[in-house]
Amino acid sequence: MMKHRIYIIVGMALSLSLPSCSKFVDYSPREDYQITADDYFKNAEDYQKMLVGVYSPLQWLYASPMIGDIASDNSVSGGENATDVLGLQQIDDYRTIPINSYLTEIWKVCYEGINRANYLEENKSKLDFSAKDQVYGQAYFLRAYYYFELVRYFGDVPLFTEKRLGVGDSKTLGRTPKADVYAQIELDLTNAIAVLPNTQAEQGRITKYAAQALLGKVLLYQGKFEEAATMLENVVNGPFQLVEDFESIFLSSGENGVESVFEIQYTNNNPFYDWSNPGRGQGNFAVQHCGIRNLTGGSPYSQGWSVNLPTEDLANAFEAGDSRKAATILDIEAYKNANPQFNITYLVAPYKNTGLYNHKYHPRKGETSGQIELNYLNNFRTIRFADVLLMAAEANNRKASPNTAKAQEYLNRVRRRAFGDLAHDINATGTALTEAIWKERRLELAMEGDRFFDLVRTGRAAQEIEGFVAGKNDLFPIPQEEVDISELEQNPGY
Repeated sequence: MMKHRIYIIVGMALSLSLPSCSKFVDYSPREDYQITADDYFKNAEDYQKMLVGVYSPLQWLYASPMIGDIASDNSVSGGENATDVLGLQQIDDYRTIPINSYLTEIWKVCYEGINRANYLEENKSKLDFSAKDQVYGQAYFLRAYYYFELVRYFGDVPLFTEKRLGVGDSKTLGRTPKADVYAQIELDLTNAIAVLPNTQAEQGRITKYAAQALLGKVLLYQGKFEEAATMLENVVNGPFQLVEDFESIFLSSGENGVESVFEIQYTNNNPFYDWSNPGRGQGNFAVQHCGIRNLTGGSPYSQGWSVNLPTEDLANAFEAGDSRKAATILDIEAYKNANPQFNITYLVAPYKNTGLYNHKYHPRKGETSGQIELNYLNNFRTIRFADVLLMAAEANNRKASPNTAKAQEYLNRVRRRAFGDLAHDINATGTALTEAIWKERRLELAMEGDRFFDLVRTGRAAQEIEGFVAGKNDLFPIPQEEVDISELEQNPGY
């Protein structure tokens, strides 16, 4: 029923005191029984703890970055056989059906996050306290983030902001036009920007810069290039830097660094042992998917399931001398031959083998604990400064009165880090510059989940992705349960 997809009860576990930890999201997410506002929201600490609960569903969107590459020309589903990770196989092969566990979970998780944000909204006037504006600024960002995920995947989606949905609301909401959903996202982010600080004491909490960056991205997706350029300029002129060593960004030591605008925080301190719903813990379940099967030896890498394998097409897209290639793609056979001292053995990926693995999020030794597969601590680098620079470059290049100099400058800042010189600067203008920026986004952000959505929003998906049908595959199917029970209209072609 729809109540299981949208009407989500916020759990009492959130009212427990948080343990001392390195990441503010480190607490037990189990939700065992219902609570009401009558016995909650009595002091400022209750609001803060409930806010952490609004952050939690971000961790459960582990499959979204994988889908963003598997649905594109960047990677293939991989796996043990043709029935392993079946939902990802469907997406990869462009035979997706409305019964797809990965897409259903994205729908479900986003609406759970929205319902939690709305629970805070319901109780906004109940108590005044000194940090109230910051609590709600973060909640509005998170609600905007969840709706942005939904609109990217599904287009028109049910929109509600004032309260949680109840059991009786199952059939009362239809699909809201995408333009109206975007308008609400913009409003939430604008309200967040107005109250959030530039920095937060706890790493991973949302800042004004994160909200400005996400709003810039949302505007870019809508073709509002002038507004996007103006908004992103705030972040370009902020305190962020491109780190010198690209590969270091994705190491545990690189988390929440000077290039990080917004990261989804994961932890391995309090594992959630539930194989019936493995993505609902606090560890990054996607990391286990990316590892090499039966890997042994003295390398720094751990074994995994050979899912989300980079393609040869992606590997060949990198120019000679581009430092990002080795940091993005692990050619295990080449690595084995170059490092005989490690005595590496492994099982070749049984299905759709490319010989290549996702190096950015490859499992590494010492980064998990407890239930190893479920408990990797790797953060997702959701918005990096390099991404902001490339979005700002595109917005400046594509607005009605282009600022070509800025577009070139921002693009070349990213390329200079990649090549370590000025010799690879791009001086193109007009549509040639647009194409160069789009190519750079593929290389810079490969295996980070943006490729499919970039191709769709720029109208290039049909020419770049085998099997893609324009007018159908621009969106994913609405989960069948929502069509059957909530009477939502299905997307065209499904």
